[in-house]
Amino acid sequence: MEHFKYKYDDLFNPVLQALHKLGGSGTNTEIEEQVILLLNLSDLEVEDIHRGNTTKLAYRLAWARNYLKRLGLLENSGRAIWALTAQGQKTTSIDQKEAKKIVKELSGVKKPSESPKEVVEESEELEDFSWEEELIDLLKSIEPDAFERLSQRLLRELGFINVEVTGKSGDGGIDGVGVIKIGGVLSFHVVFQCKRYTGSVSSAAIRDFRGAMIGRADKGLFITTGTFTRDARQEAQRDGAPPIDLIDGNAFAEHLKDLRLGVTVKLREEVAIKRGWFDEI
Repeated sequence: MEHFKYKYDDLFNPVLQALHKLGGSGTNTEIEEQVILLLNLSDLEVEDIHRGNTTKLAYRLAWARNYLKRLGLLENSGRAIWALTAQGQKTTSIDQKEAKKIVKELSGVKKPSESPKEVVEESEELEDFSWEEELIDLLKSIEPDAFERLSQRLLRELGFINVEVTGKSGDGGIDGVGVIKIGGVLSFHVVFQCKRYTGSVSSAAIRDFRGAMIGRADKGLFITTGTFTRDARQEAQRDGAPPIDLIDGNAFAEHLKDLRLGVTVKLREEVAIKRGWFDEI
C-alpha cells in the first residue's frame, strides 16, 4: 500500500517555502523536516520506502530540487546544501504545470512525459541513490562479524582511537568501544552498536541501547545498514538524555565512498573549446 501520495511536482512549492523558512539555505535533512511540518505528514507517509533505504519523500524531494534548480530558483553550493537564488528569494510559489512545461522546453523534450527521468538530466544527488542502494545491499549480505570489523575500520578512518569490537552476548547490545579526540584536546569515550537491519530501527531500540551505555561512556553511536524512524532520531537526541549519534545505511555508504573503502570513484574530464580565444590570436 502506498502511504506517501505526493508526486515530485506537488513538492515544488513546499520546497520553496521550506527554504524561505530556513532563511534561504538548508541541508537535505533540514528541507525534508520543514516539508514534513508544512504538509503535516504522518510517520507512515514519511517512512514509506521507494526502494532500498530511500524513502519516497526523499526521492521525490530530490527531483523537486532538481527541477527548481533548472528553473533558476535553487542552487547547490556544496554537498547536500541548497540555497535560494536571487530569483528564488523573490519566489514563494510557482505553477506546477507551467514549471514542468518550462523544464521540458529547456531540456529539449518535445513529447510530454509522466516520468521526470525523461525530462531532466539526473543530478549527482539523484545518481547517488543508485550506487548507494547497490552498496547497502552488499553490506546487508556480509556476515555479522565482517560488518563489525568494517565498522571498526570505518571508525578508525574517521579518527577514532582504541577502537575495539567486543560483540559479547549479554552485553546490552554494545558491540564495541572507542575514543574520539576533538582538536587533539578533548576526549570522549564512545560505545557503539553496529547491526545489519533491513528495515527501520525503532525508538525502542535506541532506548535499549542508551540503557546499556549509561555509566559506561560519554556518547553512544548506533550504526546500521537500515534506516531510523523519526521517533528513533528524536529519541537519540532527546533533551536530558545521553546523546546518541546515528549512522544509517546511506550515511555509511557515503563514508565508505569518501574514504575510498571498497569504493572507486572515477572522475570524468570534460573539455570545452573556447572558440573566441582563437579569434584573438
